[in-house]
Amino acid sequence: RRSFARAALKDLVDFLFQEDLGSNLEQRASDSGRVAIFDATNTTKERREWIRTSLDGLPLKLLFIESVCTDPDVIDRNIWQVKVNNEDYSTDSDKKKAYEDFKKRIQNYEAVYQPIDEEHLSFIKLINCGKKVEINNIHGFLCGRIVQFLTNMHATHQTIYLTRHGQSEYNYQGKIGGDSGLSLMGEKFAVALAEYCVDTLTKDPETNAPRPCRLWTSSLQRTILTARHIPHPKVKPSVGGTNMTYSTEKNKDWIQMSPRVLRNLDEIYAGVCDGMTYEEIEANYPEEFALRNENKLGYRYPRGESYLDVISRLDPLVQELESYQEPVLIVGHQGVLRLIYAYFTGMDRTEACNASIPLNTVIKLTPKTHECDEDREVLYVPTKADLGAIVEGDERGGGVSPTAADGVSGVRKINPFAANPEPPSY
Repeated sequence: RRSFARAALKDLVDFLFQEDLGSNLEQRASDSGRVAIFDATNTTKERREWIRTSLDGLPLKLLFIESVCTDPDVIDRNIWQVKVNNEDYSTDSDKKKAYEDFKKRIQNYEAVYQPIDEEHLSFIKLINCGKKVEINNIHGFLCGRIVQFLTNMHATHQTIYLTRHGQSEYNYQGKIGGDSGLSLMGEKFAVALAEYCVDTLTKDPETNAPRPCRLWTSSLQRTILTARHIPHPKVKPSVGGTNMTYSTEKNKDWIQMSPRVLRNLDEIYAGVCDGMTYEEIEANYPEEFALRNENKLGYRYPRGESYLDVISRLDPLVQELESYQEPVLIVGHQGVLRLIYAYFTGMDRTEACNASIPLNTVIKLTPKTHECDEDREVLYVPTKADLGAIVEGDERGGGVSPTAADGVSGVRKINPFAANPEPPSY
């Protein structure tokens, strides 16, 4: 075991400083922003001191994280949900035997366990899944952010629902950005989304009873208009239910899907290109168009934003999402939802820029210990009449007009963007 631990610790150091070979480590200090996790029990003071002395002299910060759980219900749930169903027991049909095995493992660790209380070490102690948090000797930005992140974590499964706004007028016209309203097809999706929320999202899947749910939108009107049909009745959540992060107010009524408007959820700002089609961008800013194709993740529109900029402004919202136990519906935009989707599914951020987030679809994410369950449901499929092919034998399509006023004018518009479920891509 000790030889394996030494090998793992060497790999850890190599990872932290692999780009510093031949450079001055002391000059660089510990500003790389890299974090390595040495995954081991480290239950004794002797073991923790061995780690400290092994890393002593290197320009890094050592932080121990200890999780203490005294709640038997949480322990049992964790064993059944995480341990029993892992690959160690993939061929063992006797789940009860696996459960008893892990209970014995806990007892064996208890026999040698020495709680961390060394004042010269930096540590975070999480008690009963963050109900109580103790920190010691914490200094610096990165360690502080780790503390902030861990205090928002919990051991229950939450569900996050992602959906784009209904088709907007700019979607219809093939333009990016702006703050346009909904097209007729976008309005039909808004109605379908409200029905989905009433019939499915706000009901407990097992009891069919009302369950508390949250609703987030951006500050742009196309997301607000998409969510405006969702009702907001007052419900009385069951006391002691698992989906309650408001335990101090559990006797109060919960306003169902109370809308919360967040500017951090606004779409990537396209700067001088806002309101243009991609053809217009290529014609007016050919160099910018080429740069974006070369590096979609890091490319920043002139006087606008990049995907990396959006990651920075989404960071506090993602941490807040991690703290919730109630289901959350986010009515957002393609670029922003791509990044949220990538975070919870573990997708590399370079791939996130092209993740599929189609219109008229709800993506249900349930993050778990080692994976993230994903389900997609299309709520609205445009008919031929919706797309404008209302004359028998006329298959030109072309789509409805973007507004009701245009829709009754009798003018048919041929529009290749109208039937596209993913128009256009930031």
